[in-house]
Amino acid sequence: MTSRATASTDGVVASGTQAVIRAVGLTKVYGRVRAVDGVSFEIAHGESFGLLGPNGAGKSTTMRIIGGTLQRTGGVMTVAGLDPAESGPEVRAHLGVVPQEDNLDEELSVRDNLIMYGRYFGLPYAYLRPKADELLEFAQLAEWAKAKVGDLSGGMKRRLTIARSLVNEPQVLLLDEPTTGLDPQARHVLWDRLFRLKEAGVTLVVTTHFMDEAEQLCDRLVVMDHGRIMAEGTPRELIRGYSTREVLEVRFGAEHNAVAAERLADVGSRLEVLPDRLLIYADDGDAALRQVAARGLSPITSLVRRSSLEDVFLRLTGRSLID
Repeated sequence: MTSRATASTDGVVASGTQAVIRAVGLTKVYGRVRAVDGVSFEIAHGESFGLLGPNGAGKSTTMRIIGGTLQRTGGVMTVAGLDPAESGPEVRAHLGVVPQEDNLDEELSVRDNLIMYGRYFGLPYAYLRPKADELLEFAQLAEWAKAKVGDLSGGMKRRLTIARSLVNEPQVLLLDEPTTGLDPQARHVLWDRLFRLKEAGVTLVVTTHFMDEAEQLCDRLVVMDHGRIMAEGTPRELIRGYSTREVLEVRFGAEHNAVAAERLADVGSRLEVLPDRLLIYADDGDAALRQVAARGLSPITSLVRRSSLEDVFLRLTGRSLID
């Protein structure tokens, strides 16, 4: 296994190492809309890198440019030293792609989906037959090998899509919203499969609008909104830099939140007013809750929690990750 390159805390791959993916001033324009607007980042070999943001932030567009299925308007993009726009087939030979929507062949068996996909890469049957069995074991689908895809659950289809993306033994795996629509148990099973790939040295590039997913999967990430990078760093760095240690969530009812917000404006270090609740940012959430009570206010519900990437995004953009 190739040793992992290191990345500095400011997002640039450390000197002496080579970025497996590099973007400089990347842009994509549709008419008057700048879907990707001057994005720059580097991803080291073996790193799990995230693109975090709501729908329409430019995440999927950036992924398609990396994969060579969409031409950029401007800037530089290289994958393993190659330009996807000029060397698309060579770049795609090193990539595995997991799209937002599963595009499996419903008429084929689970095992044949892997074999037929491998044939698109010109891989021989002598390689694909044992490889398919190996990937089904990895995806925990061996007992479903002869079943039709239509018989699988959503989580099983997602694992099969990931298994299919590994047929050509890619160096880089692109995962576009990998767990959207899955229940919590299926999400955790999928996360486990991705952790195993990372341990094997596969570079993961993940788009997501789930903050817990980004915190679980990503060594480093960029927060995107309206095609631009708002911040970059490890999940811990971003939370430490843009939020407090804890958050107090209080609800007073839709008709009373605004009035309560006026009386609590100086509690904690920052107050956010959302449609259904108030967020009070403080290093000590319980102390903030005592201040709320001391002012004669009795919330319908209260919750003290640690800060998350959701709070980072709210601080940077003024809106929630999930629109």
